[in-house]
Amino acid sequence: PRNRPLGDRAAIVAWTTTPWTLPGNTALAVKPDAEYGMYTHDGDILVVATELAEKVLGEDARPILKIKGEGLVGLEYEPLYRPEFVGQEIMRFDGEGRLRRVTDADETNGLRRVIAADYVSLDDGTGIVHIAPAFGGEDFEEGKKHRLLFAQPIDLRGIMAENLPGAGKFAKDADKDVIRDLETRGLMMKSTTIKHTYPFCWRCKTPLLYYAKPSWYIRTTRQREHLLAGNERINWYPEHIKHGRFGNWLENNIDWAVSRERYWGTPLPFWKCESCGEAACVGSRAELAERATDRAKAEALDDLHRPYIDEITLRCDCGGEMRRAPEVADAWFDSGAMPYAQWHYPFENEDQFLKRFPADFICEAIDQTRGWFYTLHAEATLLKAAEAVPDGIAFKNVICVGHIQDEKGQKMSKSRGNVVDPWSILDQYGADATRWYMFSAGFARTSGRFGAGLVEEGLRRFLLTLWNTYSFFVSYANIDKIDPRNAPGGEVPEIDRWLLSELNALALKVTDELDRYDPTDASRALDAFVDDLSNWYVRRSRRRFWRGVSESDTDKQSAYYTLYTALVTLSKLLAPFTPFVAEEIYQNLVRSIDDSAPLSVHLADWPKVEHHRVDQRLNEETQLVKRICSLGRAARAKAQIKVRQPVAEVAVKVRRPEDTEALRKNEHLVLEELNAKVLRLLTDETEVLRFEVKPNLPVLGRKYGSGLAAIRQGLTAMPAQAVADLVRSGKTVPVEGFELEPEDILLEAKDSEGYAAATDWGMAVAITTAITPELADEGVARELVRRIQDMRRDAGFDLADRITTWYQSDADLARVVEAQAEYIKGETLSTKLVAGDPPADAHRAEHDLDGITLVLAVRQNT
Repeated sequence: PRNRPLGDRAAIVAWTTTPWTLPGNTALAVKPDAEYGMYTHDGDILVVATELAEKVLGEDARPILKIKGEGLVGLEYEPLYRPEFVGQEIMRFDGEGRLRRVTDADETNGLRRVIAADYVSLDDGTGIVHIAPAFGGEDFEEGKKHRLLFAQPIDLRGIMAENLPGAGKFAKDADKDVIRDLETRGLMMKSTTIKHTYPFCWRCKTPLLYYAKPSWYIRTTRQREHLLAGNERINWYPEHIKHGRFGNWLENNIDWAVSRERYWGTPLPFWKCESCGEAACVGSRAELAERATDRAKAEALDDLHRPYIDEITLRCDCGGEMRRAPEVADAWFDSGAMPYAQWHYPFENEDQFLKRFPADFICEAIDQTRGWFYTLHAEATLLKAAEAVPDGIAFKNVICVGHIQDEKGQKMSKSRGNVVDPWSILDQYGADATRWYMFSAGFARTSGRFGAGLVEEGLRRFLLTLWNTYSFFVSYANIDKIDPRNAPGGEVPEIDRWLLSELNALALKVTDELDRYDPTDASRALDAFVDDLSNWYVRRSRRRFWRGVSESDTDKQSAYYTLYTALVTLSKLLAPFTPFVAEEIYQNLVRSIDDSAPLSVHLADWPKVEHHRVDQRLNEETQLVKRICSLGRAARAKAQIKVRQPVAEVAVKVRRPEDTEALRKNEHLVLEELNAKVLRLLTDETEVLRFEVKPNLPVLGRKYGSGLAAIRQGLTAMPAQAVADLVRSGKTVPVEGFELEPEDILLEAKDSEGYAAATDWGMAVAITTAITPELADEGVARELVRRIQDMRRDAGFDLADRITTWYQSDADLARVVEAQAEYIKGETLSTKLVAGDPPADAHRAEHDLDGITLVLAVRQNT
């Protein structure tokens, strides 16, 4: 300490993980409410935090004085290095937080002192932190706050100054020299290695140095409230970015360091007088020419970049000459100026600019919240404050997308070799498949995986499903030569009313989501509809398109009209997502039969929602049926019973009493879908399920500890069904004096004898597993139909071709064919089923049906 009140050998023990910064030390920070002690140690008096004294000084450390950190504040000290003694330039902060040069060494007296800082930690070190304002944001702010000295011991290349330990070396390489110097001078208490995080250049892996240096700033902090107010007027997707990542950035706004010390870039328009130091900002070519010392040279200047702009000097009011500041602008300043620069506003094109500002929509990745998104917003706010633009925002809507990772969820990197070549994906799967995956995978919400396999899955699951549905329609429409645009008269079949209801609900959903700039939910709604269109509507309506199978021409016309309407509407809804597939469908279904239609789907009107067609009750009823059928198929899969094999009964427990009526109304659909003879409604799923009871050991162990053993024994002795009933009803279960909550007990559902069941959505669906001989025969007939249909396709027959079918097998299989002849003929368009050898020109194949050899042959009728 200065004036030596504690003697010649008193010292404050500070610590740092960056020894190379010690020559830049100008203050020491303590925690004001922490306790510090003065200890005798090897003839010295040392000051450290009492909480860390034993760790620093050893077990024998005994304080001679204890004091709060605030009591140390203001104490002056002799630094480890005095910059003025080693030939370094030294500066100090003035009252406005600016730096000025110190020319008299006496000015440095009394400026190195102890300061208070709440962020000082007592977890490591000595509880006293070394402060070097030349390195690090916190230290720099402390320098401004306390008007500290500012010493910079390294140059812009990171090289230590002359006359310092490690002189001429890169700063990080000089650490050992600094440590050795302090040890030699008896100023090192202890040195060791601490493993901690440190920033490195992501390209060359060189250690980075935080380095305070002069810069030009835009004082955006003055506009903080306007920045926040403008953000409230912007629609962000995803919405949490608005008040989260972006909003927090605005809340904690700092002034914008807008200058860069580079050669290439937009030159800053600042000129400073060499005589009086005054600065001027030039706002236009005209102003530059007017103030230039050589007007003709300024007017003739075509390129306003360096080095040409630097040759222009300006007249100062003091009579001196002004030269341009050498810095260029932050490249993000240029990006933020894009809305004005593209129209050269305000110098020209004012009408065009005002029509297009602010932008309706922009899109970029999440890292642009502190890049382009921010600079656009900041410059619009600043220009509004200057009354240079009419609005305080540069964009109305923004989609903030996540980062794209590889298929394993790893960040793509050239060094890892996991960068996906987008052109290979586009060449292999097409632009539409790639676009569709990007929309539906949710990149507009968060980071996600990308790769060939993922794009292929989207292609197969969505686009090929859509294309197959479209191909189905085109194939049958060409056969029937029917105009699908004509709506039939009379009552519309329920399945058509359902599809048109869902179609209009879809148009409403997609429109609303796109209006909110949410492409993810919009695309997923389209995905679900196409699945319903193919796997429910077309599959259940297939017979209606077969020539001669439809009950009436009106019914067939209704089916064609409904499917046509759905496909055309889909082409328009999909146009922003899959523009090429949408265009192909539109051209074939619309333009090929209507020359007056818009030339392209991308020129057609967006679908209008026919609200009267939306029947929410019908949609919910159909959704209920589909879920029941899905559970029924899961039960079949569990029992390993093929869908073609009829079962005697399907039993259903619905979630709500009101679902019973809807189920009874659609009983025929459930029976057809699940290939069952009878539907039975259950009042309780325990009619087809039994429950095994198990203790939830992790939960019970935490709650009851040693009582767990008694609980396990008690549960084992209780009737499982009684326990399950209590748990399912949400009641407590008394066991050995304990009252167990429902979450304390695990229930595992098991199929009852003779049933296979599946549960979900609060429902249970079960099928009987016993197959009678009669049911087995029907299953064989259905399997025969599938084999014959496959042979029709393999033989290249048209969909409407009538055929003759021959069969050869054992007596039992022949009996089934004869018994199910009418069904087989109707399903396969066979006019005759003939037992015996087929003619030579028939398409023949041998099949294995559960170990029985079956020979089938088909031939087109002439």
